[in-house]
Amino acid sequence: MCPPLTSLLCLVLCLSQRTGTQKETLSRPIIWARPSFMVPEGKQVAIWCQGMHAADEYQLHFEGSLSASKRPKPPGLGNKVKFLIPAMTSLTAGQYHCFYRSGELWSESSNLLNLVVTGMFDTPTLSVHPGPAAISGEHVTFYCHLETGTSMFFLLKEGRSSHIQHRYGKLQAKFPVGPVTTAHRGTYRCFGSYNNHVWSFPSEPLELLVTGDVENTSFVPIDPTSSADSGDPDLSTTETGFHKGLALWDYTAQNLLRIGLGFLVLVALVCLLAEDWLSRKRTQKKADRASRWERRRRWRNTTWRNDQETQRA
Repeated sequence: MCPPLTSLLCLVLCLSQRTGTQKETLSRPIIWARPSFMVPEGKQVAIWCQGMHAADEYQLHFEGSLSASKRPKPPGLGNKVKFLIPAMTSLTAGQYHCFYRSGELWSESSNLLNLVVTGMFDTPTLSVHPGPAAISGEHVTFYCHLETGTSMFFLLKEGRSSHIQHRYGKLQAKFPVGPVTTAHRGTYRCFGSYNNHVWSFPSEPLELLVTGDVENTSFVPIDPTSSADSGDPDLSTTETGFHKGLALWDYTAQNLLRIGLGFLVLVALVCLLAEDWLSRKRTQKKADRASRWERRRRWRNTTWRNDQETQRA
């Protein structure tokens, strides 16, 4: 087979595999908890999973294993379902993610939802030094203390999104913040914990006051271990619109790939037929040449015999 045709067929196979892979999964769903990802022990919490398309089935996975399965009502038309946890315990705290199915296709996994149970240990105390009133540009330090001892501490700033920082410590942990801006104003609480998902009672709220010019909030430091309560409806709507647009773009790209794939297959078939025709033509020419040479050889042999017989006579 000619090298250009081999390359073309390799390209066809690669595009075929890519198109097949894109068709294997749907866009990832969104997962969030209501009323919050932090749930007091014994309280109810709902985990929502929202797909980007009308789905036939949703699955909720807990710590990597299937936890529950649910079909929307009416089937095939709903784009989100609710998984209810009637009473939160340390056994139901952990990492959750979900999938959805539309026809024979399954979606990608959602992002991880870290569900936390609170109220499992004593109440810590929270303080800030040099004091709860600071001037913009100063540095402050939060101290979270738990008499019974623990292994780590969490500091949260209450608000639309809860920014979480964690530090390790047995009885106390400190959280330096600064230089502060007016964006650091707000109410803070801390928790003690022995793991990421089982926390103590919350400390009493502590309000930090920052005076000074209003500054750009984009410079507010956020701990890389922070976690946001993704139950905000505006956030869900925004992400849904974004993923729908992304899914539409994916389908357009897939259709273009299918058209291109069909064209390449057609070109490959034409090349194969042309190569077969040329091969047969070459074979026929060789056969004709051999036949002419054989006829010439026989004629020469016959002429030579005739000459010999004439000489003898």
